Amino acid sequence: EQGLLGLAFHPAFSTNGLFYVNYTNIQGHSVISRFSVAGDLLQADPSTEMLLLSVNQPAANHNGGHLAFGPDGYLYAGFGDGGGAADQYGHGQNSQTLLGAMIRLDVDGGTPYSIPPSNPFVGDGAVRDEIWAMGLRNPWRYSFDRLTGDLYIADVGQNRFEEVNVQAAGNRGGENYGWPIMEGLHCFPEDRSCDRAGLTMPVGEYDHSQGCSITGGHVYRGQEFPQLYGVYLFADYCSGTVWGMARSNDGGWRVAVIAKTDFNPTAFGEDESGEVYIVNVRDGSLHKLAAVPK
Repeated sequence: EQGLLGLAFHPAFSTNGLFYVNYTNIQGHSVISRFSVAGDLLQADPSTEMLLLSVNQPAANHNGGHLAFGPDGYLYAGFGDGGGAADQYGHGQNSQTLLGAMIRLDVDGGTPYSIPPSNPFVGDGAVRDEIWAMGLRNPWRYSFDRLTGDLYIADVGQNRFEEVNVQAAGNRGGENYGWPIMEGLHCFPEDRSCDRAGLTMPVGEYDHSQGCSITGGHVYRGQEFPQLYGVYLFADYCSGTVWGMARSNDGGWRVAVIAKTDFNPTAFGEDESGEVYIVNVRDGSLHKLAAVPK
């Protein structure tokens, strides 16, 4: 859970050559930096690194680390709760740290960045201005639906439940996804009662009889699988199962197994045409979603 954990191209990358990375440094702390390419758009220039921010990490796990530009042009970054177990450092509900939170930055409005004026906690001295949402344990991959702009956040659970959260496009932010008050749809730990007031519940979960660690993917918007169009794809690191999730007519969500693999999926990706790829960390391979010949 350390090293290079996220990379996002600036929306105007084809003209400005800028991209952003989230990595852990030699000391194990999280760093978000900007780089530019060296002329041909295919080679980065290491001398161009500009530090945006760094976050001290008390443990080696739950670093989060993904990056994504939203439809609004802002850069979103997700951090875990600082590691260990059961939020032992108390970051999940601590609004004075960026750990356990999703943040939103305007990388074009200042050097190294500025705070979007529409961030939900701007002016609230009790909450860091960068924070977009909080109460996350380890947001391991999130993505924006390229058609609707909805934000899908897969959050890794503790010992029992993995969850998927959805934030509708146009949402003003400020959600509290509940960790460590809750794990999935359940109080944490399960043998106690909890106050759910003000918390945003996940739209889907699965328990550890089906896996151990969720890896978030993308809403499929490609052409090769019309039957999957509009379906959110995600997987489990341990079982290799790939699921699809879509809204049902009654306003709820339905989930189905898309594939059983022998992968350890750590990331998804999509190309310019919306086709989806899966990273298998077990052997360092990249796979494209493809139909099984009959």
